Amino acid sequence: MAVVQVRKRLLFGSLAVSAVMSTAIGWAIAQNGSDTSDGPDVDVGLIETNDDVRGEPLADATVQTLEGADVRIASLTGQPLVLNVWSSTCIPCREELPAFAAVHQRYGDRVRFVGIDYLGASAIEEQFARDKGVQYELLYDTNGEFIVASGLAAFPVTLFVAPDGTVVRQTGQLDEAELEQYVQELLA
Repeated sequence: MAVVQVRKRLLFGSLAVSAVMSTAIGWAIAQNGSDTSDGPDVDVGLIETNDDVRGEPLADATVQTLEGADVRIASLTGQPLVLNVWSSTCIPCREELPAFAAVHQRYGDRVRFVGIDYLGASAIEEQFARDKGVQYELLYDTNGEFIVASGLAAFPVTLFVAPDGTVVRQTGQLDEAELEQYVQELLA
């Protein structure tokens, strides 16, 4: 019986320490996150854990089609490119998909739109995007090669890429008006 009481005390003590530590860590993170003036100069919506790649060549890596065929990121350049990194498990990603579908419908003949899902290739992910109206090319960063090469950690991220492969804008979540404005600037 004494052993059971000792174990209960250890369990409750551990839980209490965990609760206090979690609260303290959460408070510290909130305090550090409240002042972004020292963070990198990036567009609104992009969490500072992402590397800012504006002005740099688009990272080259191998991603896959739903069927598992390899596609080099470098092969996507050569015309204006809007590259959206997303997943159906990401709420802001899900919210912006209809905007991407609408803007692609208006500009898809002049700008290449590509969605890169940071989860593995999945017919469920593909169908989710199609149900939101997405008709552009969807690729999958199954092994995380593109995500790592680009320094991405928070999603969604959209890269606007000039025909020569230079990233000219990097954003977080977009609404339809913002996306259209940035596409027009990419075409200018």
